Amino acid sequence: MANIYTLRAFLFGEWSSDVRLDGKTVIITGANTGIGKETTRDLAKRGARIIMACRDIPKAEVTQREIIEDSGNQNIVIRKLDLSDTKSIREFAEIINNEEKQLHILINNAGVMMCPYSKTADGFEMQIGVNHLGHFLLTFLLIDLLKKSAPSRIILLSSMAHSWGTIKLDDINSEKSYHSRRVYGQSKLANILCTRSLGRRLKDTGVTVYAVHPGIVRTELKRHMNLGLLFLWKVVRPFTKTTVQGAQTTVYCAVEPSLQSETGGYYSNCGLSSCTRAARDDEMAEKLWELSCQMLGISWD
Repeated sequence: MANIYTLRAFLFGEWSSDVRLDGKTVIITGANTGIGKETTRDLAKRGARIIMACRDIPKAEVTQREIIEDSGNQNIVIRKLDLSDTKSIREFAEIINNEEKQLHILINNAGVMMCPYSKTADGFEMQIGVNHLGHFLLTFLLIDLLKKSAPSRIILLSSMAHSWGTIKLDDINSEKSYHSRRVYGQSKLANILCTRSLGRRLKDTGVTVYAVHPGIVRTELKRHMNLGLLFLWKVVRPFTKTTVQGAQTTVYCAVEPSLQSETGGYYSNCGLSSCTRAARDDEMAEKLWELSCQMLGISWD
């Protein structure tokens, strides 16, 4: 039995904590489905005020009712956010900055995976636009509120898929060539590099940052997989995580007290993990940071 538990802990990162979040405010993007939904459920049960940042409002309302009933926490609200449109991101952030007095945890969870080539409202390739640039801008617009509320935390959902991609500074929108899996990998690599850069910039502010690999999780993200990847999915499915299990490392990085003195790291299975050499390239991280600011027309410094 002990060996079975050890194997499950290794595969699924099983972890539990009774940490409460009463009086804390949390924003979760993509909170109405998959990992985001289970993260919302967990943190709601801990007493947090949850702001569900979602594109699909009717679907979010269904999730909101379910989680209020399940958790007994009435303090769960929905705000419209479309990460593929910087106008929507700015409108969302303006509402938050005007209405909320504090923000303790920002969970950049939403994402798209291996979709056919398309562009955001601002002309960015969809995967880099939503997974990286959208959350980059959102974090920029909320950073003063996070600093004001310190100690506070930022969690970015990355993936082991970061090993599939490279940062193409001269073709960040994949206009010269497009391979959905590699471009998804580029966006997830960007998440880790951004975490490292942001961690350095926020040193001594009380705001800490974490990149998370949730594991191979049974979510709707796989809907764009081609036939070859779907076949592979069927083979590995017995070793994949449920959405509840997939949310555990996010929750761990959001609430674990010992992490308050840590920042800029990459986590998997509720612990610090290793990432590729490309994900530790601080020179590339700075170049990507500068390019991202240029594309979005912002200046962090």
